[in-house]
Amino acid sequence: HGKLRFTTTTLRIMAFRQAMLDLGEEGGVREREERYKANKKILDEGLRSLGLRQYLKPAIQGHIITSFLYPDDPHFNFDRFYKKLNDRGFIIYPGKLSKANAFRIGNIGQIFPDDVEALVEAVKEVLEEEHVSMSVA
Repeated sequence: HGKLRFTTTTLRIMAFRQAMLDLGEEGGVREREERYKANKKILDEGLRSLGLRQYLKPAIQGHIITSFLYPDDPHFNFDRFYKKLNDRGFIIYPGKLSKANAFRIGNIGQIFPDDVEALVEAVKEVLEEEHVSMSVA
């Protein structure tokens, strides 16, 4: 009858409405996907330039989230790495992989190319502070 089955919160409806307005302002789904792909490209190139390797071959990955292997250096400690990035305003995720030590970085949401470039710079700073030796492959 054109009514919601259950009482929904006004905030959910308002958030959904705003999300749809934001999507329209960005130009739609295709344009948003292009931004996500641009974020992924900046992330891939930036972390590769620091010597970090991806868990999967780039050719078989999507552009939503990327897993990176821990650096092969005894100075690398994920908990410190995570905390220092978090202190700089960047959130990454543990890898949750059973066969490899890795962490994940999302490329979607209210994240824009400038944000990803700032993340790459923060990763570089943290690796340098931690004296993690990186060799570019």
